[in-house]
Amino acid sequence: MNTSILQNIFQITGSMFLIGSSLISLNVGNNIILFNKSPRLIDTTTSLSQTKVHGAQYYFVMTVPLETGVSLQKVVLQQIKGVDQIYFNLDQTVAFIGKPISPGDKLPISKVQRNLDNNKISITFKSSILPGETFFIVVKPKNNPVVGGNYQFGITVYPEGKHPQGLYIGAGALNFRQHGNSFP
Repeated sequence: MNTSILQNIFQITGSMFLIGSSLISLNVGNNIILFNKSPRLIDTTTSLSQTKVHGAQYYFVMTVPLETGVSLQKVVLQQIKGVDQIYFNLDQTVAFIGKPISPGDKLPISKVQRNLDNNKISITFKSSILPGETFFIVVKPKNNPVVGGNYQFGITVYPEGKHPQGLYIGAGALNFRQHGNSFP
């Protein structure tokens, strides 16, 4: 389908859809904000990979490319794989500009909350993360899982704006081993 046909369809329905490098805007009563280019998950690591231990920290490193067109306001993490359900000390969640090996300024968080129905953890920043920035979130589990194996967390990001549309950017994997066992 060519661009002019798509533009005509959206003009007829009262919406606007810009093709190419422009930000997509849907005007269906309210403006819905979308990313022009996807933020990316760069890395997911843990400070302690042994099962049952306390004091671990899980790091989720992401980048907001310059071409995103809008700033990032919120990140949602959801455990999507793993035998045990991992629970977190939400009040200890922190975020920084940069990467864990060279952290920069701390990113103020306005709200961290858990949805009990689907175990999603939402992290909303006081100030949005600008395009061109790399940042990481540190979440602290109450303890690592009892059963070893691969645990994955789906990550959805939301742009700044009144009606942001979430964008799933992938799954971060953490591997836990029981004492004496190792993964390839």
